[in-house]
Amino acid sequence: MIFIDPASILVAASCALILDRLVGDPAWLVRRIGHPVIWIGRLIGWLEEALNKQPTQPARGRLLGLLALLLVLLPVAAISGAGAMLLAALPLGAAITGVLAAVLLCQRSLALHVQQVSDGLHHQLASGQAALAHLVGRDVTALDASDVTKGAVESLAENTADGIVAPLFWLLLAGLPGIAVYKAINTADSMIGHRSLRHRHFGWAAARLDDLVNLPGSRLTALLFVIAAFFCDGRPAAAWRATWRDARRHLSPNAGWPEAAMAGALGLQLGGPRSYAGETVDLAFMGDGRRSLEARDISRALTLYHRALTLLTGVVILLCVITLLN
Repeated sequence: MIFIDPASILVAASCALILDRLVGDPAWLVRRIGHPVIWIGRLIGWLEEALNKQPTQPARGRLLGLLALLLVLLPVAAISGAGAMLLAALPLGAAITGVLAAVLLCQRSLALHVQQVSDGLHHQLASGQAALAHLVGRDVTALDASDVTKGAVESLAENTADGIVAPLFWLLLAGLPGIAVYKAINTADSMIGHRSLRHRHFGWAAARLDDLVNLPGSRLTALLFVIAAFFCDGRPAAAWRATWRDARRHLSPNAGWPEAAMAGALGLQLGGPRSYAGETVDLAFMGDGRRSLEARDISRALTLYHRALTLLTGVVILLCVITLLN
């Protein structure tokens, strides 16, 4: 671990997990001062507009996309690194680091957004579709109730990995700079890493780097879902089998791991073909359970999610206590 000693970083991680779970990102505060992801997103958007002038040229696009990524990551690393060294010298530096890191996690906000899909479906299909549109990047207007539910469960699984477990992993490994740089990479991928005509070349570096930094988090999330299935109405053996069999079949090197584990744990079948911007993408199926999902499956998925995060928080706090006592 760098910039901060192991005991302090475990204190920071424990504080971040607890604070984010209980409070999340207060809407009033975000409205007044914004959010680091929003600030990073504005920089990425400005660089994309300034540099991506000829999006159909592969070599030029990749080179300028790499330059844009470096122009985002270097200041994020410099600012967060300086902040980490400053906080390390303060008496309450670890706790303050935890508060800052909590802003870059999304436990509470993810659960609320997924719950809104369930609440919407209980009201009417259009409400569920509108809530799902905040979670996925595809057209939701043609989805039926089962597809909307599937989209919510898949988003919950994937975002547990790249919105919580992966940033926590990099926080534990490299302190505040680790989680800050990870979020910058993840934000760049979400904005320019998709395979649209405009970003196919310019976003190549962001997409590949995001795949790399998410490798540990996606596998750890799958393991958390398998273990959490023991503590709720889940199927741990089926979760393990689905993960081992299906995760590698996903187009993404990472998304299949949490999806397959959640599908197996809940006895569902996730994945399958879907449409993005009018183009059908033939995704593999994850799990071999029930294909037709119901709104109650979102509640079951959220229960598994909360059990998994409780396990994760418990492990981090336990490690923190052991380290402080030694």
